Amino acid sequence: MNVSKEQLIRDMEDLFGPERVLKTDLERLTYTYDSSFVSQQKEYLPDVVVCLNSTESVSRLMKYAYEHEVPVTPRGAGSGQTGGSVPLKGGIVLDLSTWKDVEVDDANMQVIVRPGVVHAELNKILAPYNLFFPPDPGSSAMATIGGMVGNNASGLRAVKYGATFQYVLGLEVVLPNGEVIKTGGVKSKALKSVSGIDLTRLYCGSEGTLGVITQIRLKVQPKAPYRGIMLALFDKLEDSAYTVLDVFKVGLIPSGIEILDDGAIRCANTFKPELKIPEVEAALFFEINGSKAAVEAEGAEIKAIVEKRCCSVEWATDPERMTQLWQGRQVIGSASARYMPGKTRVFAGEDVCFPISKVPEALRRIKMLSKEFDIPVVIYGHIGDGNMHTAPIMDPLNPVEVEKTVKIADAIHRLALEMGGTTTGEHGVGFSRAEYMEEEHGKALDVMWAIKKAIDSKGIMNPGKIWQLGRE
Repeated sequence: MNVSKEQLIRDMEDLFGPERVLKTDLERLTYTYDSSFVSQQKEYLPDVVVCLNSTESVSRLMKYAYEHEVPVTPRGAGSGQTGGSVPLKGGIVLDLSTWKDVEVDDANMQVIVRPGVVHAELNKILAPYNLFFPPDPGSSAMATIGGMVGNNASGLRAVKYGATFQYVLGLEVVLPNGEVIKTGGVKSKALKSVSGIDLTRLYCGSEGTLGVITQIRLKVQPKAPYRGIMLALFDKLEDSAYTVLDVFKVGLIPSGIEILDDGAIRCANTFKPELKIPEVEAALFFEINGSKAAVEAEGAEIKAIVEKRCCSVEWATDPERMTQLWQGRQVIGSASARYMPGKTRVFAGEDVCFPISKVPEALRRIKMLSKEFDIPVVIYGHIGDGNMHTAPIMDPLNPVEVEKTVKIADAIHRLALEMGGTTTGEHGVGFSRAEYMEEEHGKALDVMWAIKKAIDSKGIMNPGKIWQLGRE
């Protein structure tokens, strides 16, 4: 950075007006962390925060940053779990969370949004058109579309509908030097294109390291008219995983398959005693959607498969009962954080993804790690695509438990790599997983870095994410 902090703040106020610039210690402090455990262990203070909501203003900011070699960290809601929006090298945090314009093109089954639009808000806007944006993160009420694209988020229904990148048709991106490009075709309204190198996919999952995403053109889907929920209970953890494999083998793909282990069940029951989920080793939730006839037929077929291994199963299509059953899965994020007095759930090692065939073994080995490190780990998540959320529960004020949590998170990440999986199935790399990227990707990481250097020659875009700080 070849400009002083004081001059940087004055220049930002001159360029955008004092009302768009946050500079006090308290204001900047709120941008030093996200939901990740790693971001809460050390303070990463930006020099200034700038809140913008136009492509022209973002372009001006990037031209200034490029000229003065100022690091820029794009940020949405700050609900990420890997430190991705934390300014490791200070500089400017670019807050895009207030930029929420939406343009629905229902005739062409797409929508154009700005990066600050929240996932749940978008689906409310689409509902009158009987459309929806399928990726469904657990943080739907907070997660911005810009953040979802930047991290290639997925969620509860990825097993059927896939991840965010499968719905992104085109992007407007401000490059590190301030130039503006459009990917997917400058004027395109097409639902697919194989014209040229796919820059849209390149930016999905780039985590703000290649430019600032300022507009997103998304494909949307019609909402299914009918839905059913099934809750199956298992005395043995592995039987739940084998049951999922059995369902896939007959060619059925539910819209969601979620798991709670025994610890997660206890958390849910403590948080909402009226749930009264029997305390078995595992609970599976199946969601099935489509036409009424298709849902009823698929539900009956899955129920017959599930009954071969489970100790109890319930199938419901009544809206009130479905809501009651699904609550067991919906509350687990909050429930795990409040399960043990004086302790909380932290986001560390919590997003690993295993090959489907290895899930039964992976579940048991995570249990063994929990016992080895003497740190309770609640397991839940998207078992349909192998994406497990492993939630350590600990006292963040206890240095011994902090150290143990860091170690168990590392062990869980390395277990995923050992078993042919990945360190992240939906939350991204940020800086919490940067150290594992070389082991996971090998020489491909060097190619990623070459792309990064070609687009961001001065290294100002979100430094320290994906690649560790200090890489040259």
